[in-house]
Amino acid sequence: MTTYSNNMDARKKIIESAWENRELLREKETLSAIESLIEDLDKGRCRVAYPKDGEWILNEWIKKAVILYFPTRKMEKMEAGVLEFHDKIPLKTQYDKLGIRVVPHAVARYGAYISSGVIMMPSYVNIGAYVEEGSMIDTWATVGSCAQIGKHVHLSGGVGIGGVLEPIQAAPVIIENNAFIGSRCILVEGARVGSEAVLGANVVITGSTKIIDVTGNKAIEYKGIIPARSVVIPGSYTKRFPAGEYQVPCALIIGTRKESTNKKTSLNDALREYDVAV
Repeated sequence: MTTYSNNMDARKKIIESAWENRELLREKETLSAIESLIEDLDKGRCRVAYPKDGEWILNEWIKKAVILYFPTRKMEKMEAGVLEFHDKIPLKTQYDKLGIRVVPHAVARYGAYISSGVIMMPSYVNIGAYVEEGSMIDTWATVGSCAQIGKHVHLSGGVGIGGVLEPIQAAPVIIENNAFIGSRCILVEGARVGSEAVLGANVVITGSTKIIDVTGNKAIEYKGIIPARSVVIPGSYTKRFPAGEYQVPCALIIGTRKESTNKKTSLNDALREYDVAV
């Protein structure tokens, strides 16, 4: 977990009060608390959710700070060379000093933490997101608000990582270390992908999507969570409706990455062995 500033408890109290009484957004103390917290998010000194003892802890009050940041900002013109934007949230800057490779037209908002060694192909990262070292955000991939992306994760072309600000108690999408997310995958509504998992192209995971492990004699069902090292492809199952039986999308766990090989080799083996499209 990222080390928090010494005055974190004081800022939490101020932000919780402003959440209940929006009139407080006019006060300098409130504005200072919100702005300093967004700066901490941007620098990685705090985060919306963090891992602890195998679980993920959600900081709801930090999500509140992100939401409260919007009404304190005015729309303004922003320019990046010949490009022009009109928005309330400034763009992230100084990638060269941060050690981040940013390919045109990649864009990240201020308030998103992106670690050294990350590669951003033409893509988008929203405020409150946390992207750890060595990860690749490939062409036209999006990382939504407050999403948590681990170390050495590969988000392939067109991947959509959903954002979540409200409801406040809703968990963000979490992709753990060394996971591979195939082309055009969609992960929303607090979906969690375990470390070293491999998702083939077009897998869609929502909060209610059935994730079915078909590797054994009896199917095992999960919802919203893909276990570590799982190899996953799109699938469907039959569901009865008043009008008849129809096929409903699901995700199928068809194997696992081996622990005995290094992560790069394991990924290649998984894709070849199970003939997974990426």
